[in-house]
Amino acid sequence: MTPAKPPQPAPNGLPFFIDQALPQTQCTRCGYPDCAHYAQAVADGQADINQCPPGGAEGVQRLAALTGQAAQPLNPRFGVEGPLTVARIDEDWCIGCTLCIKACPVDAILGANKFMHTVMSEHCTGCELCIPACPVDCIELDVVNAQRSGWQAWSAAQAQSARQRYALRQERLASQRPTVSAVASSAAAAAATSASTSSLAPSVSSTTSATADERKAAIAAALAKARAQRQARQR
Repeated sequence: MTPAKPPQPAPNGLPFFIDQALPQTQCTRCGYPDCAHYAQAVADGQADINQCPPGGAEGVQRLAALTGQAAQPLNPRFGVEGPLTVARIDEDWCIGCTLCIKACPVDAILGANKFMHTVMSEHCTGCELCIPACPVDCIELDVVNAQRSGWQAWSAAQAQSARQRYALRQERLASQRPTVSAVASSAAAAAATSASTSSLAPSVSSTTSATADERKAAIAAALAKARAQRQARQR
């Protein structure tokens, strides 16, 4: 599901400065769809300053200084501070489903339908959103530096790059969304097609149903085969 369009805070307002202080991993661990929404919530007093695990303890200190609130430990309900990680796809088991590509908030995964995917590690924020999206569990996390975490492992330049890539992705997705008129036209066409199909012989309807069932069966078989191969490899 595409997150709501990030708010556009005034360049001199508190939400803007809070957003600038966040790591821009767009991981959603804070409970909001992206960093900008969390920044707005903090500025509005609707979210606490200790809900960003990637920012860690230093991140909480930054938000405390901006908001005038007392610093507090990171809330474990949202996660714990840890080393920077980068996603890696086991290309031997990737089935080319594109689900990880759709899940990545900064377009750090390359690939196409039915073709092997790969992660551009220099752009990966370690958000982990691609992992639950993968149906064959072929994505793992590599630790970049076990001795560094939070802002010690991340830089302002990386945060800015992630912010820009996320913004470009949101613009691309917005341009691909159908307009109201297009949706209405599509609905009308679907209704006309449905009416036309209902007048066809039952054999046509049953053939279409059989084709859909065969497609689902093929996908299920591919997933089962990939999982079996992966389990055998791990033994």
